[in-house]
Amino acid sequence: MAKTKVLYQCNECGAATAKWTGQCPECNSWNTLMEVPAAQLTAPKSARFRSHAAAPAQVRVLDQVRAEQQARLATGLKELDHALGGGLVAGSVVLIGGDPGIGKSTLLIQVLSALASASGDGSLYITGEESAEQIGERAR
Repeated sequence: MAKTKVLYQCNECGAATAKWTGQCPECNSWNTLMEVPAAQLTAPKSARFRSHAAAPAQVRVLDQVRAEQQARLATGLKELDHALGGGLVAGSVVLIGGDPGIGKSTLLIQVLSALASASGDGSLYITGEESAEQIGERAR
């Protein structure tokens, strides 16, 4: 006879995990994980989890997908805009990668400066590697 698969679901946020721990890995509540058969797993309670569980992916044939022209925001750097197909698309993510010292941070500072100048709005540079002093010196 097959063993019933169990999961541990948090009573606070509804998150599920394969192993019991004293603290929910999602909402950090203590002693809220309850053993639940996988087939009886309830929908997440938290709004942050509902969007993931409610919208299952659909399989689509690529021949039937219509390409729609999307508005693009020019970065102010001609070659970068060309590489991006005309500029940045709202809601998209662009990964800039390369070897250390190749100029990734300098390129991003130039893009943010051009975008801020064109729009009149400010820009925000977030980094997990460099100090504010390093970024400030490079920007100057």
